[in-house]
Amino acid sequence: MRILIFITLFISVWSTFGQTTEWSTFYEKSGKKETPRYQETIDFCRQMDSHSPMITMAVFGKSPQGRDLPLMIIDKQGLTDPKSIRNAGKAIVLIEACIHPGESEGKDAGLMLIRDLVFDTLASDMQGSPYGKHPSPELLDHVSIIFIPIFNVDGHERFGPFNRINQNGPKEMGWRTNANNLNLNRDFLKADTPEMQAWLKMFNHWMPDFFIDTHTTNGADYQYQLTYSMDILGSMDPGLTQWSEDVFLKDMISGLEAAGVPVFPYVEFRNWHNPKSGLKSSVSPPMLSQAYTSLRNRPGLLVETHMLKPYNQRVEATYECLKISLGIIAKERNNLQALIQKADAFVSGANFRKQDFPLLFQTLTNDSVMVNFLGIGYEEVKSNITGETWFKYGDQKTTFLLPYFSKTKPVKVVKLPEAYIIPAEWENVIHLLEIHGIQLYRLDKETTVPVSSYRMKEPKWQMQPFEGRHVMTNIAYEEFNRECAFPAGSAVVSMNQASARIIAHILEPDGDGSYLYWGFFDAIFEQKEYAERYVMEPLAQKMTAENPSLKAEFLQKKEQYPAFAKNPNAMLNWFFTKTPYWDKNKDLYPVSKIYDPGSVKILIKKEPVSR
Repeated sequence: MRILIFITLFISVWSTFGQTTEWSTFYEKSGKKETPRYQETIDFCRQMDSHSPMITMAVFGKSPQGRDLPLMIIDKQGLTDPKSIRNAGKAIVLIEACIHPGESEGKDAGLMLIRDLVFDTLASDMQGSPYGKHPSPELLDHVSIIFIPIFNVDGHERFGPFNRINQNGPKEMGWRTNANNLNLNRDFLKADTPEMQAWLKMFNHWMPDFFIDTHTTNGADYQYQLTYSMDILGSMDPGLTQWSEDVFLKDMISGLEAAGVPVFPYVEFRNWHNPKSGLKSSVSPPMLSQAYTSLRNRPGLLVETHMLKPYNQRVEATYECLKISLGIIAKERNNLQALIQKADAFVSGANFRKQDFPLLFQTLTNDSVMVNFLGIGYEEVKSNITGETWFKYGDQKTTFLLPYFSKTKPVKVVKLPEAYIIPAEWENVIHLLEIHGIQLYRLDKETTVPVSSYRMKEPKWQMQPFEGRHVMTNIAYEEFNRECAFPAGSAVVSMNQASARIIAHILEPDGDGSYLYWGFFDAIFEQKEYAERYVMEPLAQKMTAENPSLKAEFLQKKEQYPAFAKNPNAMLNWFFTKTPYWDKNKDLYPVSKIYDPGSVKILIKKEPVSR
């Protein structure tokens, strides 16, 4: 009798719940023309959280303006930590929306998808599933989702109708950058922003098996609702690259095409805005999301819907892409996790360091394939404003046969050491390595170490700031061996860890987005002591009289560099550099390399330590 009463009560409550709880999203209630503000988004997430044990709302950090960075954990058993989820045999997928808040499709699609997965019975009456077929709740038997509905929360609340001039809806949207005017999708490696530092800590806690970042394009007009990018052009682990290309992308593309969603790789035109010039794909730098995760041996998918398509079409295409991707991961979870473990083990091993490591790639300009590209007809028009030619798109759908350049070759490689060593005084750099989840070991006393070091040559910087920094435009150096005393607290960064690819990009000067490039070490290029002319003039006379080869070198430099020959201070300072008084640490890159495995074993403790 009690069981019957309980069942009757449960049915009654569930029926009332279904009738009284509003499960249409803000986007749906607006006629699919608007996207919700921050608080409206959080309220809907909390509503789902309060009605299902499968959903847990969390906060993974604070923005510069004090807003919570929201995180949703969706697990069928209500598990909320990565170890328990993996022990249950499930893969973890991190889905990120609104890193660029004006590009809000991922937020609206993600909210509907989670609702449809978790509240399947109620969702059957909703309009959320754009293709009339809801995702199977059985997906959550094999996959748990970590969903960031809004990453750039401060930029999101710089809300208005004029934030995306190239974009067709929604009615209002957020701003591209954060409150400090920094683009979070240029910050994954340098980690200047509090949002990114919080993201990295979250990522290292979860170490998801797969990552999806949702965006909207700028650029030309074409027929595709959705384009995509994965780092399959040479920078990711070979096993993960092959799986991403031959399994994941193959199934994703066929699934989207079967659903009626035209899809193509995310490309650039070889000549800006000119489709007939051909198409080009390149290896992405690790300052970008999916490139960063791929270097951490976690495949990343960049989703780019087309800005000129109506907003509802873009949301629907994103929804379908997320649904299909989750289905692939559910099916492939064991293969993917095995490949990740293999990649982590290989990068941590000695064989990885025996081969030259590519830091920079170049797309080959003489090797292409012909592809059909679903474009839009256009005409070239000479501007009466600028006098230049611009491209005016019409309404005619046109298929272009175009050369597609996607083969790459390494153009900068480096021999990896057994470890890097960073002097204790560069604590800001050491701290950021720890935020990246990189293991390091601290010297407990001053220690003299045989190392290989870099002396930088002829540095140059960009005049205009880029992401709040004046980046280097010329990085040149010579490598030499020396013995150097490192103070207590200096960090030994062993390359015997799965983050080795990221370590190399951060610490090698030629790394794609290295900390030298971003200006973390600019102080080493400053001359701090100078010689008075009344001191250097007679000393220079004496030096040229006693050293004919030095005199010849000086005369050659004057002949080679006319500006130098006209600058008395520069000429005397040149002689100053040849004296014992010259600062031997100027232009000396403070991060050194240790190639000898025995030396590393002596330096490191059994466990990584940090302050």
